[in-house]
Amino acid sequence: MDRQIFRSGMSRLAAAVNIITTDGPAGRSGFTASAVCSVTDDPPMLLVCMNRGNSHAEAFLTNRVLCVNTLGAGAEELSNTFAGMRGLEGAERFGVGDWSRLETGAPVLDSAACAFDCEIAEVAEQGTHAVLFARVRAVRLGPDSGGLVYFQRRYHVVA
Repeated sequence: MDRQIFRSGMSRLAAAVNIITTDGPAGRSGFTASAVCSVTDDPPMLLVCMNRGNSHAEAFLTNRVLCVNTLGAGAEELSNTFAGMRGLEGAERFGVGDWSRLETGAPVLDSAACAFDCEIAEVAEQGTHAVLFARVRAVRLGPDSGGLVYFQRRYHVVA
């Protein structure tokens, strides 16, 4: 399988843009991800795919908590910051946006369209990535101002 063809095909799979955050003994960290989906609603569980080679990976694996902050319209700058495109690392990234906490202590973006506060229940490794199975402990619904999706390597707003 040609890797570039696969990547081009995946660019045509529209996906919500999320900032995944953590805090705990290994410190505060976060990254931008589109590889997030529901696993089951009983018990409420999500999965998040995380590149094991990135600097933030160890913090998530040690802290064992995360928050999936689903971005709404107009949050491109936040997405780019947590994607590493602004030169900020680790806790520095949290200087952009307003943050609070719910049940687990993972940072919650106040302007997120939705925030899923979770404990990591299981980790499976596949290739370059870790699949984090996350048990949802709390949900906060934010403003309903449209969603931010990534499609063909660009941001798009959906109503």
